[in-house]
Amino acid sequence: MDLSNLQPAEGAKQSDNFRRGRGHGSGNGKTAGKGHKGQKARSGAPRPGFEGGQMPLYRRLPKRGFKCRNSKNIVGINVSALERFEDGATVTVETLLESGVIKNPQDGVKILGGGELTKKLTVQVDAFSAGAKEKIESLGGKAEVI
Repeated sequence: MDLSNLQPAEGAKQSDNFRRGRGHGSGNGKTAGKGHKGQKARSGAPRPGFEGGQMPLYRRLPKRGFKCRNSKNIVGINVSALERFEDGATVTVETLLESGVIKNPQDGVKILGGGELTKKLTVQVDAFSAGAKEKIESLGGKAEVI
């Protein structure tokens, strides 16, 4: 192995300096993929979405709704889903992922009060509902916000 043998991995290199309009032999000569005449064949063609002065589609359609930038996507889990853990276990976001209770924690995990719980657990997640916290602590467990 020496410097003269080095080359990039197969498929890693893609050239974007393909020379258009350099003769018939190049496979992309003469009109260089722009067709014959017309506005789009010439330099200074209009920007994408321009409709020749007609009100463009993106301005004709009504704008609806609002998407708050600061909103968080919290995953909610009922207390009954924690029943699969052993008595005295510590439940974290990582253990929930490993056991398959959640697939993607997104912006956080919140434990909700649905269902029943019969085991003493230490639960460490982002948020708890009042009912969930009460159910966990009534069995001697801990509800810790991380």
